[in-house]
Amino acid sequence: MTAGHRPRRLAICASHPIQYYSPLFRELARRVELRVFYAHCPSAKDQSAVGFGVEFQWDVDLMSGYQSEFLENVARDVSLEKFSGLNTPSVHDSLKRLNPDAVMLLGWHFRSYIQAITAARRLRIPLLVRGDSQLETPRSWVRRAFKALAYPLALRIFDAALYVGERSKRYWEHYHYPLSRLFFSPHCIDNAWFRQRGTSEAAARFREAQALRETEKIILFVGKLTDKKRPLDLVEAVAVARDRHPSLVVCFAGAGPLSDVVEGRAGELGVPIRMCGFCNQTELPAIYAASTMLVLPSDGGETWGLVANEALACGIPVVLSNACGSAPDLVADGKAGHQFPVGDVAALGDRIEHVLASRPSAEAIRRRSDSYSISAAADGIMQAVDAVVDRA
Repeated sequence: MTAGHRPRRLAICASHPIQYYSPLFRELARRVELRVFYAHCPSAKDQSAVGFGVEFQWDVDLMSGYQSEFLENVARDVSLEKFSGLNTPSVHDSLKRLNPDAVMLLGWHFRSYIQAITAARRLRIPLLVRGDSQLETPRSWVRRAFKALAYPLALRIFDAALYVGERSKRYWEHYHYPLSRLFFSPHCIDNAWFRQRGTSEAAARFREAQALRETEKIILFVGKLTDKKRPLDLVEAVAVARDRHPSLVVCFAGAGPLSDVVEGRAGELGVPIRMCGFCNQTELPAIYAASTMLVLPSDGGETWGLVANEALACGIPVVLSNACGSAPDLVADGKAGHQFPVGDVAALGDRIEHVLASRPSAEAIRRRSDSYSISAAADGIMQAVDAVVDRA
């Protein structure tokens, strides 16, 4: 409690409503006076433009359980894909009116976020940031050189930084951010929501709908079918693994520019697949529950890969490339899955076969899932808020 015995008042500045963040905001709203300022409310067409490959709206509630408002976005070309696509100068007046104890941003990659930083500094409000940047993300040497010079000073504009995992922490350490101002707020999903829906009955319905026999083992890919996520690596790896495991079937729950390429390559290699297309949130638990494992072969542009958390919540192991931001946290010890060198198709096939031969225990998978929870993420945020307010 602050002076006067009222709860802390926290403002969060976010680009747009995101299915992964709404449960966290609801948990925070139970602990503080929370208001989320959104820079944009995406249309179904906007969702398609960011790589999903289909126009849609999320089929889960993103807005209830916490206070929020949409700022006026005055960008000439509104976009979630470029820095100038979100432009909300009114954030200053909104923060001034709310007078929060602290402001938390979910990055600094939009003009809207820079405007929030400027506003918080002018209003002398402590500033936090939570994000999943990692050094493994491919960058040009020019950009790396610029960051090496600018970031050690620029990042100190934040009074505290919340890292979501080991790679995220390493990012901040690389730029010499003070360790005393770092707080762990793990990347998370609503584990209970997925567990409640990932039942054996739901799995059976999915198998029936896809004409999959009980003897067939589903190797699952969930996500946009884009170059970054390297879906063709999975097709190639399963083609080899099927020599010893002919019951393998690959399910692609996602859409994107590589859909036709993936389908064509699978046909050439004789790999049976199911192209499920874009799957909304309520469809996913059944797909996870029906699967033998999730594979995410992405390159370093995959700063985390929350589909891995979803899979673990539904009780299935995960195989991740070592470039995925979540790999050190979720699978490096081999207890809930395995990692492989990104782009190494032979190694990926080997890890798939290893899981088939020696599946991680349900207890180990659940323990790992529980460690990356909404509650733990909120705990870290509250620790950071308390620290910056006490220092102010």
